[in-house]
Amino acid sequence: QVQLVESGGGLAQLGGSLRLSCAASGSIFSISAMGWYRQAPGKQRELVATSTSGGSTDYADFVTGRFTISRDNAKNTVYLQMNSLKPEDTAVYYCYANLAKYGSSWYRDDYWGQGTQVTVSS
Repeated sequence: QVQLVESGGGLAQLGGSLRLSCAASGSIFSISAMGWYRQAPGKQRELVATSTSGGSTDYADFVTGRFTISRDNAKNTVYLQMNSLKPEDTAVYYCYANLAKYGSSWYRDDYWGQGTQVTVSS
């Protein structure tokens, strides 16, 4: 079994900061990409940021310069530092990991966390 557990969501004010964490655990052989999506009420889930095992990162235009993704590969953990928060950043944030499990190292699949609520008030 593989689990992704997120933490760090909550309430922030306009211009404030929050830091999300997501730890993957279980029978993990290797992780390639890890990252974050978000889904606001009535909207589709959208990519926020992603990080590869090689260290490259990619951001959605709407968070560039405000959010920073980082990883601790030894801990199978990904972080999202969110600064200069806006009310439109209010959403449920989901962590994902593209990984291979022990016993089937040739096959990769996406795993998701349960989501953590981020609410930004004006």
